[in-house]
Order: sequence, then C-alpha cells, then structure tokens
Amino acid sequence: MDTLPKDHPTPVAALAGHSAVVTGAGQGIGRGIALALAAAGAQVAVVGRTAATLGAVTEEITARGGRAAPFVCDVTDGRAIDALAPAVAAEFGGITLLVNNAQTPAPGTLLEIDEHTYHAGMASGPTATWRTMRACHRYLKSGGAIVNVGSAAGIRWNPAGTGAYAAAKEAVRVLTRTAACEWAADGIRVNAILPLAESRAMEQWAQREPEAAAEYLATVPLGRLGDPEADIGPAVVFLCSDAARYITGHTLAVDGGQALVR
Repeated sequence: MDTLPKDHPTPVAALAGHSAVVTGAGQGIGRGIALALAAAGAQVAVVGRTAATLGAVTEEITARGGRAAPFVCDVTDGRAIDALAPAVAAEFGGITLLVNNAQTPAPGTLLEIDEHTYHAGMASGPTATWRTMRACHRYLKSGGAIVNVGSAAGIRWNPAGTGAYAAAKEAVRVLTRTAACEWAADGIRVNAILPLAESRAMEQWAQREPEAAAEYLATVPLGRLGDPEADIGPAVVFLCSDAARYITGHTLAVDGGQALVR
C-alpha cells in the first residue's frame, strides 16, 4: 500500500523503527506532523484531549498503512504526563521521538488578557513542554530527538496583541536550547520550529478581517500559508531523522520566508 499522498515530499522509511509522541495531534499542525511522521515510517502516539479527533487521526494513519495509537492526555496535568510516557513505551516498545505541539491560545493585549488565560497559555506551552521532555528523557537517551513547536509571534518586531502567547512560545525556545545543551551528552538532540500554516483560526481571521489577512499574507515571500502535513510535517521529519544528526539547539522557521522580512 502507498503510504504517501500524491506530491508528498516526505521520504518513505526515513524514520523506520522510531516511535514518536506528538502532543496536540488531533487537529491542525499537530495532525499534519503526526501524519508526516507516520508516512516516514514512525509509529505515532497521537496525543490530545479529545478522543474523537485523536481517533480520527489514528484511523487516517492506519488507513495509509502506518501504525498509530490514540492517547487522551491533558498536557496541563502533570500526573497525566507522567503516566503518558510509560503507557506509550509499553504500546510501542519505547519512545525515540517527541514533538511538543500542544498550546492553548492566549490572545489579547497585556491590559486585556486575564490571569486565567495567561496562566493557561503558560501551563499548556512551556510548562507542559518541560514536563513532557522530562517524562520522556529516560526513553530518549542514546539517539532520541525532540522537536518543540514555537511561534513566529515570538520574533515579530511588534508582538502587540499576542504578547502572552509570544511569551509562552519564546519560553519554549529557551527550554529547547537549554535541553539541547544539557542533554547532548545523553545522545538527545533538541530543536524547535516556527511554523506558519493553514488553520481554523487563520481561516476565521481571514473571514473576519479579509484586508488585514491579505496584508499579512503579502509578507510571506512564497505567497501562501503552509500545509500542516505537506510543508510543516516534513521539516519535523528532517529534524528527527539521521539527516539532521549534527543539528541541535536550532530554531527552524518553516514559514515561506516570512522570518526573512521581519
């Protein structure tokens, strides 16, 4: 069975023998990353809060000939994360790859945003990333790789209106660099990506503010938003593969060149 959709750039079997954990994998970028990892040969733990969406992604992967299993887990719950790692390891025989993608939005100016929203963004972003990396560390030793999902909001010259979200995502990048340095001796590589991709939120924004959305898209040299599976996923596959074995502590913008013009 052909495990790749047409025109998909991910090389088949680049990650054969690997077992990956992907948080926030029930939709959007997380779903695209999970599909791309599976297409490259990895077994995928599809992690998130909603059983129905996790089941749908798992079925997509298995229908293409891959192997996946859904794991319901609220990444803001430390005990749930501690239970997740051994459960995935028991299902797949280990964990060699980890992608921290889950993140609760935290929109609003610094005066508008309330403390609950602010803390929810931090809990689902950097705190969950820190917990999940620690929980998976013992399984990742001697050849594992981690990819953490940051955001271009954190490097935008004017993050007004997205400051809390940008702060959470920049904290994820600091944790990425720190783990890359501290865990290199353990044989674990740790990198981050800054994706720009199609999403429900982007679609809603374009419908609500078409002129602003068009102006934003005009800042992307390649002239389009990325596809979560065909554009963002392969970048994660690369960073997880042996092709990137000498890359760690790096942040890769996967954004059609937009980072170049900020």
